Amino acid sequence: MSDTPVEPENEGQILGLLERIGSVIVPVGVALYAVLYTGIEQMYGVFGINPQQAGIDQSVLLGRLMGTLVFLLLVAIPTLGFLLGFVWLIDKLTLGTLARLVGGIRQRPWITALIAALWCGATYWGVFNLVGDLDIAVMVVIAVGLGVLSFLVPFRLLRRKPVGRAGTKILAGGLTGVGLGFLLILAMIEGAVEVQETGQANDLLSYVGFQDQWAVVKSADNDKPLYDGRWMMLLGESDGTYIFYDCDKLETFRRPMETTNLATIELDPEREQDFTCGELAKGKS
Repeated sequence: MSDTPVEPENEGQILGLLERIGSVIVPVGVALYAVLYTGIEQMYGVFGINPQQAGIDQSVLLGRLMGTLVFLLLVAIPTLGFLLGFVWLIDKLTLGTLARLVGGIRQRPWITALIAALWCGATYWGVFNLVGDLDIAVMVVIAVGLGVLSFLVPFRLLRRKPVGRAGTKILAGGLTGVGLGFLLILAMIEGAVEVQETGQANDLLSYVGFQDQWAVVKSADNDKPLYDGRWMMLLGESDGTYIFYDCDKLETFRRPMETTNLATIELDPEREQDFTCGELAKGKS
């Protein structure tokens, strides 16, 4: 008689589910972070500059995102635990029907490949929305067509061996991260345009490292306020130069740090409900 303990079936299923989730989450996170810097470029491009001119590189971006990543981890762990518990409860209430259904789908390679192919086709949603404004009907046709024509047969062939199934998970996870990244880019661009028009950043921009900081600019020679003492948004600094955004004139400009003092710095200022930028720009026009 063997003394090797027998693993309970339900426990094995839960551990297997955790392993499969982990194998997907990692490529999703890596791809999402890889695309994020492109979103940062697009976001600062709304103000006519690039991230390097604002002093943002990969190390600075990672440092700003560290708090956000920790927050996401704290949210993701209990959320994952809740979902696993919910799936386990549904499986118990259905007397194992859910587990048998999932197992039956996994044993049919064409069905699994079709689900993965449609999912990967749908991940291009953000890419196509970034390059053009498409309605939902067109996007569904593109997602289905792209998934079936490009991914169905390769995914079916990959499922013949364990290494191929692992590759399918990595590819699907990577494309999911890229798709989510492009949706994030769209939201970041919309947020940057909102800052340009209203002078106030939303929560998403703060989560991706954008600093909503304003200051009164003074001359370093005599410490007198410049630009009529109006508030200027400090986009960043690089190579001895400050980058400012003038909300009233809708202009981005640079000033040498050696001739500039920053006074009365304020983060995330509160604006009136109907506040908009461009009052002086309207006067000129």
